[in-house]
Amino acid sequence: MSLGSHITELRKKHEALASEVERAARSPGANDLEIARMKKQKLQLKEQIHRLEQA
Repeated sequence: MSLGSHITELRKKHEALASEVERAARSPGANDLEIARMKKQKLQLKEQIHRLEQA
């Protein structure tokens, strides 16, 4: 897999996770710990994308 396609896949995962976080946050029975876990994962993806783009 090329670097460009890897970054593209990471961006897709980041966007999907962002949608999932938003959906969970709007849910009346939202689990705050699960939302926090997803946000942390989303941040890790963003940092990984940034590192790869700087390489």
